[in-house]
Amino acid sequence: MTSASTAQSANAGGSAVEPTPADRDAESATSGGAGRIPAIVRRRLDTVDARLDRGQAWLATAVVVAIAAILRFVGLSGPNGKIFDEIYYARDAYGLIDRGVEWNYKDNGPSYVVHPPLGKWLIGLGEWAFGYQDAETKISVPGHLMTTAPEFGWRFAAAIAGTLSVLLLVRIGRRMFRSTTLGCAAGLLLALDGFHFVLSRTALLDIFLLLFVLAAFGALVLDRDARRRRWARALAAGLDPTQPGRAGRPPSTWRDWPWWRLAAGVLLGCACAVKWSGLYFVPAFALLVLLWEVGVRRSAGVRRPWRDALLDELPWLLAAGVLMVVTYVVTWSGWLLSDDGYYRLASRYPNTPGLSDTPVIGPLINLWEYHKAAYGFHTQLDDPHKYQSWPWQWLLLGRPVAFYWSGDGNCGAPSCASEILLLGTPLLWWSFLPALAATVWLGLARRDWRAGAILLSVAAGLLPWFWFALDGRTMFSFYAAPAVPFLVLAVVYVLGAIVTPAPAAGSAPPSAEAASDRRLVGGIIAGAYLLLVALCFGYFYPIFVGRLMAYADWSARMWLDGRWI
Repeated sequence: MTSASTAQSANAGGSAVEPTPADRDAESATSGGAGRIPAIVRRRLDTVDARLDRGQAWLATAVVVAIAAILRFVGLSGPNGKIFDEIYYARDAYGLIDRGVEWNYKDNGPSYVVHPPLGKWLIGLGEWAFGYQDAETKISVPGHLMTTAPEFGWRFAAAIAGTLSVLLLVRIGRRMFRSTTLGCAAGLLLALDGFHFVLSRTALLDIFLLLFVLAAFGALVLDRDARRRRWARALAAGLDPTQPGRAGRPPSTWRDWPWWRLAAGVLLGCACAVKWSGLYFVPAFALLVLLWEVGVRRSAGVRRPWRDALLDELPWLLAAGVLMVVTYVVTWSGWLLSDDGYYRLASRYPNTPGLSDTPVIGPLINLWEYHKAAYGFHTQLDDPHKYQSWPWQWLLLGRPVAFYWSGDGNCGAPSCASEILLLGTPLLWWSFLPALAATVWLGLARRDWRAGAILLSVAAGLLPWFWFALDGRTMFSFYAAPAVPFLVLAVVYVLGAIVTPAPAAGSAPPSAEAASDRRLVGGIIAGAYLLLVALCFGYFYPIFVGRLMAYADWSARMWLDGRWI
């Protein structure tokens, strides 16, 4: 695991970092009389050099992504029929591609739904491509690309989203930890997580929410690097950051605009257009941007980093917010551009106050009223459910959700069982809480931006649900889905610390031999952990895919007895 040798070096006191091209440009610029950038400033503004081991890094990435894809697509059509909430989302998805809105084919009228349409549009793309069947409503249509088992059609988009999220996590981890090995470890752990795996093979919305939230975070990490390179170039060119106003800031052209930040706004709009819980990440990610912008100014020597960061970056954050809202509204275009949607025309709902058929503004008013009704549904959702759970149970796997169960079939035993259980790989999930505690400790000790970014993202994905728990709202473990990639990053962050610990402040760096020995021992520990997680995933694999087995074998996998049944 020698490529992890710089994994814990960024922003850790006294650690040496290999100069990037921006550093070398700065050095050459100083030879022309621009004044040398201090080494500590170069180190703090350092980012990943994309040219380093590009071929090897992408080859390793491809291997991990291939593993994730094979696991998710093999046997995707089983079990037959719609399982768990596929009975809603697969049908809503077909209505969207058929009529532009969710449609109730039994009653021949619009469906009242309480989640935005984007996730269902994505599910519908698979149905459009590979065909759709519904025996209850007597619908059977062939695919436009090829006709397969209908289950493959409505689960295809989820498998794509799950595979793409593994790809994103590998690249995000590599950029954050400056290690291809640790990036691949993050992707592999996500690929071997039963919770993520089951969601990647089921036509539910949460895997799409996870994908867009993770993509938005990745865009912000790229934005952070781009902005730091911008400051490094300006300092190398002789910028005096202590000067007031524009004179102390890097020159700005359209090429220097924070394009990745604006992309993050679009991606967050997509997340909210899957489920409204994507909103919880908006203030968290905005805070991350501000903290990173303050940090780069402080590193560069700006006298008032907070004031300047707020003045410079708030307009861009507002622009990203506008893009987020516009993106969200665009995903409702099927509802807005037709007359068939629920609450779309006031004339069809004469007993519903607040609706309007005024041209142009009327559809937006009605969309707002529809959102108010959906919000009212969510706030009053307190009916008991067999598989409901509380947020403090989620990381402990206190109450997983059974998506499918059958005792039918011939397994060669007197009694058989087949189940799909939304259960995180236990060894991985029971590592999350210790990893979070260690990340807090390491982040404070090293003042490491990566620890803060991971912890804030986990908090955005989990803490709001504790508030709703106070009202007794019905909740399920899959609400934690967007937090899972960041929990995996916390585990990998700790593994990186085990492999290459930063030297204590004021102490001499270890000798090359001692450092090599430590990396070897740490690599063995990290490798053993990954192997155990893989074995644990393999053991539980049958109850992730609904494989028919003897009842005794199924029962042996119910480690927490009644809590998992």
